[in-house]
Formats: sequence, C-alpha cells, structure tokens
Amino acid sequence: MFMRSETNTREGSRPLLGLKVLDFSSLLPGPMASLILAEAGAEVIKIERPGQGDEMRGYEPKLGPDSAVFALLNRGKSSVALDLKNPTDVARVRAMAMEADVVIEQFRPGVMKRLGLSYDDLSADNPLLVYCSITGYGQDGPRSQIAGHDLNYAAETGLLSLVADGNGAPAMPPTPIADIGGGAYPAVINILLALTERAQSRKGRYLDISMSENLFPFMYWALASGFSGEWPKPNQALVSGGTPRYRIYRTRDGRHIAAAPIESRFWATFCAIVGVAETADSAAVEAVIGAQDSAFWRERFADADVCCAEVLPLEAAVHDPQIVARQVFMRTVSSAGHTIPALPLPVVSAFRDPVRNRPSPSLPS
Repeated sequence: MFMRSETNTREGSRPLLGLKVLDFSSLLPGPMASLILAEAGAEVIKIERPGQGDEMRGYEPKLGPDSAVFALLNRGKSSVALDLKNPTDVARVRAMAMEADVVIEQFRPGVMKRLGLSYDDLSADNPLLVYCSITGYGQDGPRSQIAGHDLNYAAETGLLSLVADGNGAPAMPPTPIADIGGGAYPAVINILLALTERAQSRKGRYLDISMSENLFPFMYWALASGFSGEWPKPNQALVSGGTPRYRIYRTRDGRHIAAAPIESRFWATFCAIVGVAETADSAAVEAVIGAQDSAFWRERFADADVCCAEVLPLEAAVHDPQIVARQVFMRTVSSAGHTIPALPLPVVSAFRDPVRNRPSPSLPS
C-alpha cells in the first residue's frame, strides 16, 4: 500500500548547499547552468579573464557598470580574475579544483588540455570531480573545432527548416534554444546525474554536452514522421502550421490569436464559437478570425475550454494575473545599487534560494 504524503511547500531547503562549482564559462549556456545550481544552494565561483571578464558584462542594456543580462545570469555567484596562460594562476586554479565538486567549461575541445586544466589533469588530484564541457558539436567529430552560435546549431540540425515565412525562408527563432535547451538544461541534468552516481561509486565523471545534438529531442514529432518514411516539409506538420487546429490567426486590429484546439472535443467547441464547420480549412478560419478585433475573440474564448489565447507582448505577459499570483518574479538581482527582477528559473520554490535579493559579482580587479 502506498501512503499519500503531505505536499512539501517549505521554501529554501537549497539541496545543493555545500556544493562548490568552478565556472570557466561565459555568455549564456554555462552561466545559466551554474545559475540554476547556485539558486539551489551551490557555491559558484566564476573564473574570469583579468581586465575584461565575461564578454556578457559589456552587453547592452546596462545595469550599473555591467549589462543587465550579465546580472540576470550571474545572480548570487562570486568571481575571481585569473590568467589561464599564467603558470601561477593555473596553479591557483588547480588548488581550487582540489576542493571543488563541479567544473563547468565551454571552450573549444582541447583548449583546457593545453592549459593543463583538463578533466584528466584535475581529476588526478580530485577523483570525485564532476567535469562538464559544453560545446556546439561535442568533443569529437568533423565539426568539433568549428566556431558556431545558436543559430548555426538550429540550422544544421534541421530545426530551422520546419517553419518558413511566405517566401519560403526559415523563421528566425525568438530565443537561443540551443544555448538554453541544448546546453544549459542538459548540463544541469547530467551534472545532477553524475553527482547522484558519485554518491554511490565515490568516483567523478566527465560530461560531454553537445548543444547541437540536444536540439533533436525538440523535434520528436518531425523525427517520428521522417523515420516512418515521410520527412516533414515547412509549415505542414501538426505543430508547425499544417492544420487549422494549431495555428496563429491575425485579428482585424492587427493582434493575433494562438489557437491550439487539437483534440476533437476542443475543435468542436472552437468551431461552434467561431462559426465554421468542423471540416473547415485554415483559410476559412483565418477569414472569420480576421473579421473581428482581438477583444471580441478574447471575450468569446474567455470562459470556453478551447485552448486559445491572445498573443501578448512580453511587457503584458510579465504582469499577467497568473504570473503575479504565482509570484514568478518575486526574487531580484542587484548590481551597483540597481535592482531588477531575477530570472524565474525552472527550480521549484522548495529548492530555491529564499533570499529575495542577491547581487551579481563585480569585475575583480
């Protein structure tokens, strides 16, 4: 017999307290991965270049001397400036690594080895070390040494080919999906798996995270179709615009309705509200939706169980009553006396830092 336990709503247990992370990464993938670990209690020490630091510090808009994005991604971390080409600083890093639990780096394959800071180098002194390398293409293979960014990985894995505009050009992704979904999140998942394994084996682990490879799970439906004999064409599959049951429709006042009544019961209700036959195609639905303003459809869909929503500007979305009620942006990050809401990371409140405000690290002198 299974016993139902009470839901644990206690905030701030911070299960990673006592975990020490050395983060050699910059920009987005590695810093977001270490941010998630920091929010759950880990001590994260950024290793930055003297004088310049993380390139993200120089981005716009600014929050004090650094960029707002840098502040968001590095809330609650500390930082040291070390020249990884200086033998004295390398020796200091190796000493720090002897007391660390996790190392995160995102240099091209081979760079850390040339610096004397590879997994083999550091694990020789610290066999319990979990060492995570995040790269675009992985540690080996014909593209392993090629420079790339998020858009390149989305292009080369076929992701960009699935949705096109009226001229047949691939649609521009609204977010760096490879950096976050292919890099940061898989890094955290595998670091936690390696730490779990370490608790049993008393051995560390090397982790090879390829951002491009980790995009394929996002295309599960396209892969299922292709491996079954028919590779999808742009805008023709179920979730890429190939059906009136999953599309974005423009309203008369230039706003948009995201309609996703895929299941038959939702589709029947949708068609009844809109006033089209259940056999209607996308053009027919588009004509009806386009004949009324967004406020009209917002009211019609408000109390209907039909999976339709108005496309909100980001400014409106962060102030949506649902987001406010859930206190999604309750935590803040500060930099040089300036404060903004912190990133609402995918860590439940029970495991997140209970302190409402944490600073981002200033550039070490």
